[in-house]
Amino acid sequence: MKHHVRMLLLAALVVAVGSIAIQAPGTAATKTKPAAPSCGAKVLKSSGKAWTCRFADEFSGTKLDGTKWSVQQTSVSGHSGNKADCWVSSPNNVAVANGTLRLTSREESKPIVCKAPRGHYTTKYTSGSVTTWGKFAQTYGRWQIRAKFPNADVTGSHSALWLFPRDQAYGEWPQSGEIDIAEYYTRAPDRVIPVIHYNAVGRANRSRTNKKCMVADAWNWHVYTAEWTPGRIRIWIDKELCVDHSIRSRRPHSSTAPFDQPFATYLTQSLGVGRNRFRDVGRYATPLPVRTEVDYVHVWS
Repeated sequence: MKHHVRMLLLAALVVAVGSIAIQAPGTAATKTKPAAPSCGAKVLKSSGKAWTCRFADEFSGTKLDGTKWSVQQTSVSGHSGNKADCWVSSPNNVAVANGTLRLTSREESKPIVCKAPRGHYTTKYTSGSVTTWGKFAQTYGRWQIRAKFPNADVTGSHSALWLFPRDQAYGEWPQSGEIDIAEYYTRAPDRVIPVIHYNAVGRANRSRTNKKCMVADAWNWHVYTAEWTPGRIRIWIDKELCVDHSIRSRRPHSSTAPFDQPFATYLTQSLGVGRNRFRDVGRYATPLPVRTEVDYVHVWS
């Protein structure tokens, strides 16, 4: 019996060894390099040189690519639509299907306790947001996002395609900056608003924006592009230049600060606050669910 067992173990060992690739002494193990990202057709800089693709997601699968994105959760980041909703990791709020990323704000069947670092609260509403923080961040470059926003014309929904510093090297917001490539408020359904937040010359928290970037049908597909170079940020909607801003930081910062640090990418569908505040009753109640869809995200350097 023992001999029989030894023979079986020996046979199993031979099979196992036969299935293992043996590395010869003195040779290095080979590693498969991940495929280089593809941002489609070559895009040229004003100098005539080509931009280099650094990040691309076409959302062609059936789930969010966890090597590129993380779902933002109020329980971790504390972010939300000013407690009107709770950002959660749920396929009801963050999903990939039919070639697009779908971010949804919706009403739950019953109230939930939203666990936030600065205090829990109760809400009936949940939303979706994703970020490349911890997985991809870049200083300077070209970002292009094809997206469409909710088809609604009352207050309450807030969509955003934005960049935020990986490390808040210059202090808390807005000292370290924020680049909103596109913000869409259903209170103003005829326009998409890009905003550059930082402590600019003039007054504290002076935002640089153009609120007259008219888009008659933001609920259809449009292309939003930002080019960020040392000391300058430009933003286009489709092929129309909407913002062309030269950075002028307050002293003691340099002329490129705070936009000289790596920024991560964020895509968000949330409920509105302030003048675009969410309403759940009455004549002007926000219709739910509302959804932002993203076709692709391309980033070059």
